[in-house]
Amino acid sequence: MKARIAVLGGDGIGPEVTAEAVRVLQAVAARHGHEFEFVEALVGGAAIDASGSPLPPRTIDACRTSAAVLLGAVGGPQWSDPAARVRPEQGLLELRRTLGVFANLRPVRTQPCLLDASPLRPEVIRDVDIMVVRELTGGIYFGRKSRTAYEAEDVCSYSATEIERVTRVAGRLAMGRRRHIVSVDKANVLETSRLWRSVVERVLGEEFPEVRFEHMLVDAAAMHLLRRPTSFDVLLTENMFGDILTDEASMLAGSLGLLPSASLGETSVGLYEPIHGSAPDIAGRGIANPLGTILSAALLLRHSLGLEREAAAVEAAVGDALAAGLRTADIAPAGAGSVGSRAAGDAVIDRLSG
Repeated sequence: MKARIAVLGGDGIGPEVTAEAVRVLQAVAARHGHEFEFVEALVGGAAIDASGSPLPPRTIDACRTSAAVLLGAVGGPQWSDPAARVRPEQGLLELRRTLGVFANLRPVRTQPCLLDASPLRPEVIRDVDIMVVRELTGGIYFGRKSRTAYEAEDVCSYSATEIERVTRVAGRLAMGRRRHIVSVDKANVLETSRLWRSVVERVLGEEFPEVRFEHMLVDAAAMHLLRRPTSFDVLLTENMFGDILTDEASMLAGSLGLLPSASLGETSVGLYEPIHGSAPDIAGRGIANPLGTILSAALLLRHSLGLEREAAAVEAAVGDALAAGLRTADIAPAGAGSVGSRAAGDAVIDRLSG
């Protein structure tokens, strides 16, 4: 297979972790006879510094003409002025809108060898396997905004169509898993959540009768994710709730640095990125955990390129490396040694099957 992949390193540790994911993809291509072309482009704060825009036209063109987009992270203290007219995060939001990626998939799985890395008891998190499906282009992040010196407004709005399409993604995923969906909302307070609840009921009832589903208020979901995480299979949620809950769920796996994501739309061109931020405090030191980005590259192989065998090989290599003792600083026990980003990438590449 020949494929063009846009690589947007972004800010902070973004370029460091995407570099390791690219090396893994290059190793996959060499072992399986594929040809991957990587096109680098700017996004976020780095793009603001270079062009004044967090998403320059050249970056948009690179993404639109690629089979998939691999992204690191955006943001940092030098661009964090709340009064700034242009911010790095605007580039990420606009990129999602431009690509039409409305369903964000965030798998959360615990590794048996990392149960002690979580602050939760091992018996609580053993065998956790959750697929979070987060609606990505609606809700309060994309609603009308206004601000004066004395008040501000962020409007949360959803259409039935937006809810229908992300519900169908969750339904299809549930059919290939344990056929159970928990739909998260705040229907006791919010009108958008009441619409969300009614549309989810209709779509799942009419189109996925084999799937068992239930509704859960977001505050209860936050509690049960920590209390009984193994009871969740597919978790369906709106934009902001999904953003918050998946950061919480990262503590089940042991670190934000371990979790990947895939943002998908109606076409095969997806956006793949770790769920962590730019971590400016450790940027440039070569110690960032690249495994979330490498696992995002595995999702890229699966969802955009249709290479299931290769995707599974990358995921297995990550698991084998961790089982063999690979520990970056974020998951190493206190006082124990750790490896840097490059060594972590090497460990995965060394365990890739041919």
